[in-house]
Amino acid sequence: MCRMTTRGYTATKPQLLTRLRRIEGQIRGIERMVDDDRYCIDILTQIAAIQAALDKVGLGLLDGHARHCMREGADEGRADEMAEEMMSAVGRLLRRG
Repeated sequence: MCRMTTRGYTATKPQLLTRLRRIEGQIRGIERMVDDDRYCIDILTQIAAIQAALDKVGLGLLDGHARHCMREGADEGRADEMAEEMMSAVGRLLRRG
């Protein structure tokens, strides 16, 4: 867990929030598609786009964590703990139903 008041994503927080709001809009769009009885493949295409967008957010957060939080953790003598924590997060991101 990154324990600093400055997070690895702090510098890109506005872009991150914009991307998350766009994803939220895409999800609402899928809800409308279902409500409008749209073609299944069209809905699945939109779901794939959302998954790709979420993957990009996740990779960006991992990058920030590796460059910022892990560096701080290593300076504090917690490099192994931080590496295990990050690898667990990567494992959770890669698991899909």
